[in-house]
Amino acid sequence: MTRIDSKLYAIVDVDTCRAKNLAVVEFAQAVCEARPRYLQLRAKHATARETLELLDAIVPIAQRHGVLTFANDRADLALFARTDGVHVGQQDLPIAQVRSIAPALRIGISTHSEMQLQAALGVVPDYVAIGPIFATTSKANADSPVGISGLVVAARLARAAQIPLVAIGGISLDRLREVAPHADYIAMIGALVPNSCRINDVAAHVARISAELAG
Repeated sequence: MTRIDSKLYAIVDVDTCRAKNLAVVEFAQAVCEARPRYLQLRAKHATARETLELLDAIVPIAQRHGVLTFANDRADLALFARTDGVHVGQQDLPIAQVRSIAPALRIGISTHSEMQLQAALGVVPDYVAIGPIFATTSKANADSPVGISGLVVAARLARAAQIPLVAIGGISLDRLREVAPHADYIAMIGALVPNSCRINDVAAHVARISAELAG
């Protein structure tokens, strides 16, 4: 299926789904129906076996909708599940080591400061994420928010390096227009869940987010 030019980077967070009584795979399928550009599975407290089972179920669903899939942190699980890529943090394997074991994987990396961003751009990932933009409850012990001013600096550096920039952290629906002009993609976690917390409302809710970003 032809991929769409969406600015949405959807993160399916296992802890968030369970807190909202949403089945992870069903939620991921509903998100994919809205066809974001990326879908990342984030399973910070799941075992490797549980994470792999979820990836194995989600990857073919995403492929049918033309959505690129990323595993969080684990390049080995990304390989086993045949995702399109892996997203790594500052404490995960360096990009050079990921490339040595999985040269075909696309790689994204999280950064939380201008210094980290510049270092990440130097190793030329497929995209670089900056955040949190605003305060967030989706991550324990989150770094201090960089704010719009930090995002503007990150955008200038990333565009000069010709590497796509993902904005992440505390981005709600009412902040989309404030953030969108400064990033190639907008990552959302909790905001993907509709107020109703009903699985039947997810696809339409996420589609509205994509439409807002397109506007």
